[in-house]
This record gives sequence, structure tokens and C-alpha cells, in this order.
Amino acid sequence: MTRITRGFKGFVEVAGFGAIRTEADYDRALAIVEAIMDATRGKPERENAKHPMNALLDLLTPAIEEYEARVHPVAAMPPGEILRGLMKEHGLRQSDLPEIGNQSVVSQILAGKRQLNARQIGALAKRFKMTADAFLP
Repeated sequence: MTRITRGFKGFVEVAGFGAIRTEADYDRALAIVEAIMDATRGKPERENAKHPMNALLDLLTPAIEEYEARVHPVAAMPPGEILRGLMKEHGLRQSDLPEIGNQSVVSQILAGKRQLNARQIGALAKRFKMTADAFLP
């Protein structure tokens, strides 16, 4: 137990936080996640689940998500708005989403005139590596 305590104290000294309790802790945690993502971009350790940095991501990510849900709750957005944001984030056009349908179908979904069906929701969840819940009305 002493080794664990010493190791954790070392982490706290380097990271600047032990748990995400304040906005400053949250900012530090996000900075660590971003640094890990930047440092491993295009490298084999990014895909190695046993790499220590991936283990650290596995600890930090849920803690960040819990803090965000508690302190920065996001109002539920219509599925079309979520899709619009993802398209912008990934630099996609309506024609880049053939798994949804043709450009007309995507346009109707973005305008809120048409709902996503189960197949489309599954395809979007897979493409963007999200849970299907994000696309449910």
C-alpha cells in the first residue's frame, strides 16, 4: 500500500490534481488527455490497450465525463443538430454520409423534417464511435 500511496502522490505532484473536483482540476485533466492524444497520434501505442497511457486515459475519461455531466450539463439536442455538429467537426458534407441516404435524406434530417431510423442510428454510432443514445430524439 505504501508503494501505491507514493506513486499516487507522485502523480498528483506532476498532474496537479488527484480527483476532478474543481474547474482547475478539470482543465488539468483535459490538458493531460489532449497531450496523450497528441503524443500518440499515428503511433502504435495508440492502439495498444495495455500501454500505460491508455490505462491513464481509461481512468481520466470517465472522471472528466462525470465532472462535465455534473457541472456542465449539456441540454439534449435534436439528433439533426448532433449530426450537424459532427459533420462540422469532421469536415463532412451531406454527400459524405451514404450510410444515411442520399443528400436529400441527409438534408431532411438536418432540417428536422425527418427522423433517423434504427439502421441510420446504428451506422452513425459506429462511424463516430458514439453510443446510439446520442442520436435518439
